[in-house]
Amino acid sequence: MPVEFASLDAWLAYVEGQHSRPIDLGLDRVREVLVRLDCSSPAAVITVGGTNGKGSTCAMLEAILRAAGYQVGLYTSPHLLRYNERVRINQSEASDAQLCRGFAAVEAARGEVPLTYFEFGTLAAWWLFCQETLDVIVLEVGLGGRLDAVNVIEPDCTIVTGVAMDHMDYLGDTRELIGFEKAGIFRAGKPAICGDPQPPLSLLEHARTIGADLAVQGRDFGYSGDKQQWKFIGRHQSRNSLAYPALRGANQLLNASSVLAALEALETRLPVPMQAVRQGLMLVELPGRFQVLPGRPSVVLDVAHNPQAAAVLADNLANMGFFPDTWAICGMLSDKDIEGALRAMLPRVDHWLLCDLPGPRGARASDLLQILHRLGVKERVELFADPHSAYASVRARAGEGDRIVTFGSFLTVADVMQAITRTTQSR
Repeated sequence: MPVEFASLDAWLAYVEGQHSRPIDLGLDRVREVLVRLDCSSPAAVITVGGTNGKGSTCAMLEAILRAAGYQVGLYTSPHLLRYNERVRINQSEASDAQLCRGFAAVEAARGEVPLTYFEFGTLAAWWLFCQETLDVIVLEVGLGGRLDAVNVIEPDCTIVTGVAMDHMDYLGDTRELIGFEKAGIFRAGKPAICGDPQPPLSLLEHARTIGADLAVQGRDFGYSGDKQQWKFIGRHQSRNSLAYPALRGANQLLNASSVLAALEALETRLPVPMQAVRQGLMLVELPGRFQVLPGRPSVVLDVAHNPQAAAVLADNLANMGFFPDTWAICGMLSDKDIEGALRAMLPRVDHWLLCDLPGPRGARASDLLQILHRLGVKERVELFADPHSAYASVRARAGEGDRIVTFGSFLTVADVMQAITRTTQSR
């Protein structure tokens, strides 16, 4: 077993081997270890769930609350390049040493209780937050909500960004079933924000049954805007003349208005002035979410990995203007709705560069090829062993006015990001 001051890589390798399955939904084991950790924080807790948009929502919450002067802890997943990205304190990633101490605390507390990689990391993050003097802790749900490890921690406010089809093997194969799982983070008498303008009835019914204070996008709050600015309209307050979020894409106003609805609900505990809202929205950053890199050809990175996210990406690409050719680097996991995601992107792609992804869940490029063939795409398709090889190939061929889009998985985007970093450093 690693000791407290072992390297982070050693801890992560150890943690990964402590449960026979990578995903084992349920709260009993996590709750037992949480009790043994015996740590708490007076900070307000905001838990964020939903199919898509969780990362953007968490990033905006963090940026606005920091601009308002609050001490903020943020836990998200998955990471792109470093595990440290998952745990942030006042917008700085936790150090290797901090994370090692967190893992050591969980290891000492768990005894013989088996924990998955995500459960171990969630408890370690919570322990680290409890060692700090924080005003707010923002927690991103990993999968679902009701049985996700994050749900053992009691929130003061919850946000479900939206409900779409994903992780059907675990959450169910209808929006109603998935909506019930997402709504599992709601709490009786506590503010619950739903960013989906058309939520499943199961979500609405669960909120009503437990007595959550539910606010729904388009019913209880919303937004309006023009090309220059936008306005948030809440239950009791409006925020006018807002700059568009620095995160690109028209869908970000759905996320931003959900953030402001949550802050409105917490106004008496965490007052946030207008200037902090403006500053936070202007400065927020989140790699891999419709991230457009400077230079030519245009390079777009987006972790879209299900049909809804791919449809949003396709819409955002349509709004970018004219490009002679769009080259798509795509690698996906085999348990995703690959056909639905590829179909959503068909109108925006001229050349397909399909990649193998590693691990037991990684789909083969040849699998994606068969699906494209079923969708009627027979030409301008190439296969690669990995995303970075595809990126090197397209960089050598794409015209200066073209566009290169990487999507399909966090793994796909991360591999291309690393390739870009290596290329930049070698110049």
